[in-house]
Amino acid sequence: MRIDIISAVPELLDSPLNHSIIKRAKDKGLVEIFVHNLRDHTQDKHRRVDDYAFGFGAGMVLQIEPIDNVISELKSERAYDEIIYTSPDGEKFDQKMANSYSLAKNLIILCGHYKGIDHRVREHLITKEISVGDFVLTGGELPACIMTDAIVRLIPGVISDETSALSDSFQDNLLAPPVYTRPSEYKGWKVPDILLSGHQANVEKWQHEQSVERTKRLRPDLLD
Repeated sequence: MRIDIISAVPELLDSPLNHSIIKRAKDKGLVEIFVHNLRDHTQDKHRRVDDYAFGFGAGMVLQIEPIDNVISELKSERAYDEIIYTSPDGEKFDQKMANSYSLAKNLIILCGHYKGIDHRVREHLITKEISVGDFVLTGGELPACIMTDAIVRLIPGVISDETSALSDSFQDNLLAPPVYTRPSEYKGWKVPDILLSGHQANVEKWQHEQSVERTKRLRPDLLD
């Protein structure tokens, strides 16, 4: 898989994309991630990529030309399954979406910034708008990292124990059950006896019951 991320502030992406599971995936050759500095694709001598909005209202807007330049260049080199724009008014990102995109070959993620981007980009260049929640961030760099992490960890071979990813919360519209590790007792706080029984069928039944109970209590909307 290849993921191209376009940003006006690429420094915000450095740490999340170069450590932990994503780094291991890159080292294994399972994913390629390229960050493109939008300022490298502007004709402005001061490397500006934003301007005032037409009409009234405060805030700066990312210009169409540098965005079109970098997307056109990338599309001339390969086909892309999706060109994603991170936007608070996009479709809510979820585990089902992560599963789907983990099967993609090439993705572009355009990070919004400032007041947003020239709307013509959204009309003519973007194929999918995605939000990570009903709140506003300074830019789309953090959402891009969130989506990348959620997608990459699902690629076969990225996580040593692939069943671990398949048992995560939301994979089956249920929250994950409680998990424990050694010691089995600490300050009088004990691990449930069932988990120490060694009886796999009973343990799995208990875990499923716990998942259902926690989902009903904490996220009943997932069961609708």
